[in-house]
Amino acid sequence: MNTLYNTIATHNKVMPTSQSTKQIKVVIADDHVLYRAGVRSALGFQKDVEVMGEADNGEHLLTLLKTVGEVDVILLDIQMPVMDGIAVLPELKRNYPHIKVIMLTMIDDNSVITKLLELGANSFLTKTSDSEIIHDAIKTCFESDYYFNSLTNTALLNNLKQRTFSATQKLEPNEPRLSEKETTILKLMCEEKSTREIAEMVDLSPRTVEAMRDKLKVKTGSRNTAGLIMYAVKHKIIEGEK
Repeated sequence: MNTLYNTIATHNKVMPTSQSTKQIKVVIADDHVLYRAGVRSALGFQKDVEVMGEADNGEHLLTLLKTVGEVDVILLDIQMPVMDGIAVLPELKRNYPHIKVIMLTMIDDNSVITKLLELGANSFLTKTSDSEIIHDAIKTCFESDYYFNSLTNTALLNNLKQRTFSATQKLEPNEPRLSEKETTILKLMCEEKSTREIAEMVDLSPRTVEAMRDKLKVKTGSRNTAGLIMYAVKHKIIEGEK
């Protein structure tokens, strides 16, 4: 956030002089009002971008897209209430295949980035990215479909190495491997522990627990908590009927 607002401050004396013939229509989907305001303010200084609207969760975003008009690029946060970015991304790609989707999150994990790209994301940025990087990603995705950076490149390379290793070792394809910490968090989720309770039990911050929960959804291919519980039962992480 500080990086973003510092970048905004440097633009305060620079006002656009004219509108381009084709502005990139952008929607911001994030449950943090201050973050949305910061991104919107920063992009306001870019004459080739127009922010068409904001949404605070996936359901709101889908409703907004029915009324807002033409949209070219969506900045989509992973962690949102009601319907998060992981759940809404396939809906966006099925119903609005022309819209480019840039995922915004605090998660910096190769497996998560790879899965999101496989689900149809056009780029991946951490929420500490400054406004110039966000603008560059928007423009590049609009013009060339994808925006690659060190995060995406590392994730794709790591995925290639992993698949090569898996093929060599004849491992079962697409079978996720959960860390001990991830397995513990999944078990506690199945015991209906709250995020705060889990955070205290595993000695992590609630925000980190939320991030790991979203990572578990991506790794297991689950769209919601119910899917995670079914995965846990199927793989005998918790006891239950087969």
